[in-house]
Amino acid sequence: MDREWSEKNKAIRALLSKAASFEAGMDALVQFRAEMLGQIDHIMKDYPEDAFYQMPFPGAKGYHSKTLAYSVWHIFRIEDIVAHEMIAGDRQVLFSQGFDASVRSPIVTTGNELSGDALVEFSRALDIAQLHRYARAVAESTDRLLKDLKYPDLRRKFGEETRTRLQDSGCVSDDESACWLIDYWCGKDVRGLIGMPFSRHWIMHIEAMNRIKNRLCKMARRGVDPVACCGLSCRHCFLAEWCGSCRTSYNVCAFAACSPDGACPNAKCCREKGIDGCYECDELEVCEKGFYTPTNDGASAARAQSLYIRAHGKRAFLAMQDRLHERYDFAKTQEILGQDVAEGLRIMEAMGSETGK
Repeated sequence: MDREWSEKNKAIRALLSKAASFEAGMDALVQFRAEMLGQIDHIMKDYPEDAFYQMPFPGAKGYHSKTLAYSVWHIFRIEDIVAHEMIAGDRQVLFSQGFDASVRSPIVTTGNELSGDALVEFSRALDIAQLHRYARAVAESTDRLLKDLKYPDLRRKFGEETRTRLQDSGCVSDDESACWLIDYWCGKDVRGLIGMPFSRHWIMHIEAMNRIKNRLCKMARRGVDPVACCGLSCRHCFLAEWCGSCRTSYNVCAFAACSPDGACPNAKCCREKGIDGCYECDELEVCEKGFYTPTNDGASAARAQSLYIRAHGKRAFLAMQDRLHERYDFAKTQEILGQDVAEGLRIMEAMGSETGK
């Protein structure tokens, strides 16, 4: 489990365990959930549709053996069921807000019973945009529920009436891989449910989603030109695990993620001009698009790299980058090349001369 998230979760549980710190703990939990939901938002908004039904770790033991779509469905179906069928005793968000139709899911269960090809086909059937809306609606609904809870509510337990309610809902498969869930949930009090479906369960599956996403990005970059349109090296980029390169459909670099259409301004401009990259553009020296935006901390470094490629070519550029990162052992190129184009070029020329360009 992610160490930072694990420590946060541990601290929150400690706060919730005492009446005096309960409210502070609940505020911290809601804030922590917003932080984790931000990672889900990023994946849901920025990755191509086919990413959501890919299974890059088939047969692996662990949550990363699933798909991105399944992971999101599973997290929020369990939370929706537990929050509403058990704690609130009202209708699930899936049904009350019509997501049972709009998400286009062939099932209403948690999905525990799915595996192999069936899991892939389930994931392929989902409307990803609607799934994202459903996830956010459930998270917001649960946050409201959490804020309404009082410290004495944590000790509330669940009996046969709740068990029957869960069984009658049809939201848990009677398959042996899923039916245990009802016994598991009913064996906990409200405190226990908050500690698993509403927090720790998120952590484990988001970590799995990151592993899936990172592998898909790595697979997308295979055989693809590692020099980005803007002149940066995807091979040396500190965002390489998140981005599959602007030359693939997994383009989620910093500027692509911030752009309304999900396309980096530099990559989009190069495509429109029919050129391979900014290093082939006559406006390179004065361009202020994307990575060359004056307020961007790495604008000078990006321009210097494109100028180096223009002068020496991509092969020499990549060899120089290998030497540069070996020498300075930094993750961010702009930290190495600084804030001045001339100084950045000087550093790269020196590195290039060592590699023989």
